[in-house]
Amino acid sequence: MKAERLRLCVALDVVDADTAQKTTRLLAEHVDVFKIGLQLFCAEGPSVIGAVRDAGAREIFLDLKLHDIPNTVAGAVKSARRHAVDYLTVHTGGGRAMLEAAQSEAGPVQLLGVTVLTSLSDGDLAEVGHTSGTDTLVERRAGLAASIGLSGVVCSPLEVARVASIMGTSACIVTPGIRLDGDALGDQRRVATPERALADGATMLVIGRPILAAPDPIDAARAARERVRGPR
Repeated sequence: MKAERLRLCVALDVVDADTAQKTTRLLAEHVDVFKIGLQLFCAEGPSVIGAVRDAGAREIFLDLKLHDIPNTVAGAVKSARRHAVDYLTVHTGGGRAMLEAAQSEAGPVQLLGVTVLTSLSDGDLAEVGHTSGTDTLVERRAGLAASIGLSGVVCSPLEVARVASIMGTSACIVTPGIRLDGDALGDQRRVATPERALADGATMLVIGRPILAAPDPIDAARAARERVRGPR
């Protein structure tokens, strides 16, 4: 893996734009990508994208996990593109037609297909009707994303090696569920250290609570960045 492709992403799982801006300013020196998820986006709307960019974010990852009929998702991707986000998630569970419609409107935005949430176990999947297990479902969905030409996928650290072999060396492989030494798991089930994920082929590591909730978020972000990319 080429070092210049590695990205450290901090999840802005905060309550409002003011907090998001303060967090971005605090950490921007040490972070490559800032992720805006459902909590922040629903609280503030699209304007928060510009607010985070103005606070110093170099790249913005809009994590909405779009999952709807093809026409609706295509329209949402087109709208997101107008805000010049760098990355946008769609859920591979929406199927081929939906993903193709999304890709047709992506333009320069890198679409990332969410495979299986890191909070889910094989038992959780069985309960909602998936009998193939986590590994198999992730592989199938990664293959679907690759066949459509999505820029990459989101998967847990435990599936990165297999996904990398499916997606190829040019794909963006994003891994939430990253935990630093001694971190609590929270609601994550399938987790690993940065070193494990990177060794298997991850290109972007998403870290939220282990940095935001640390006694010193700057020190936590600096330590995580050094583990991902080495000192600049």
